[in-house]
Order: sequence, then structure tokens, then C-alpha cells
Amino acid sequence: MKISLIAHDKKKEAIIQFATSYQHILSQHELFATGTTGKRISEATGLSVQRFQSGPHGGDQQIGAKIAEDQMDLVIFFRDPLTAQPHEPDISALMRLCDVYQIPLVTNLAGAEVMIRALQAGFFGWRELIQENKNKNE
Repeated sequence: MKISLIAHDKKKEAIIQFATSYQHILSQHELFATGTTGKRISEATGLSVQRFQSGPHGGDQQIGAKIAEDQMDLVIFFRDPLTAQPHEPDISALMRLCDVYQIPLVTNLAGAEVMIRALQAGFFGWRELIQENKNKNE
């Protein structure tokens, strides 16, 4: 599975703790992240993380492009709902793309806990089926 990890500044520590706690699950998947978040997760866990630009510099849009190309399976985005973000339109566009392309999106620790356990239990077989069918039709 291809998983994006994103966190606003005030949520970076939380996503690092999350990645550290679930390193054994995340290590079995292909990880992507916006700039600083990816760097900090990689440094804290040793996980391989493909990094995009930081969110305000286009990272959200780069992940959105992967979603639109059907090259992303899950987005874990620890948002800070109490702080105005200068790139809010990019964040909204990313979330809209998740809805359009049926990509699971969680925006807080509680949702991420449920999603990571679903991933561990194999509840994402439907994403693999979509990919298999897509490959057959190409």
C-alpha cells in the first residue's frame, strides 16, 4: 500500500509518535510525506519515506497529483484545526481529491489508530482489487 503522512506544524510530534508506535506496520508499506514531516519521521524511525515539498510549497499538491493518478492508497493527515493555514485551498483540494478517488483519509490520531489497525488486519483488499482490475484493463 502507498501511504501519505502529512502533519501541520503543531501536529508533527503527534505524527512522529504515531509512526514510531506503528513502525512495524508502516515498514511493510511504501511511505510518502510532505517535506519536514517526512524528514522527521525518517530520522525518528529509520523508515524509508519518499519526501515531497513542504505543504505550503506544493507538497499537498504533489500528493494530490499522486491521488489523481491512482498512485496513493491512504492519506494520514494530522491537521491542526485551530490554526489558520496559509495554504488552506491546497488542503481542501487534497481532501476533495480523496473523496473523488475514494482514497481513505483520516485527519487526526483517533482516525489514524483505527485506519492503521484496519490496514494491519487486511481490510484494504478492495484497494488491491481495484489495482488488479486496472492493470488487466490497461
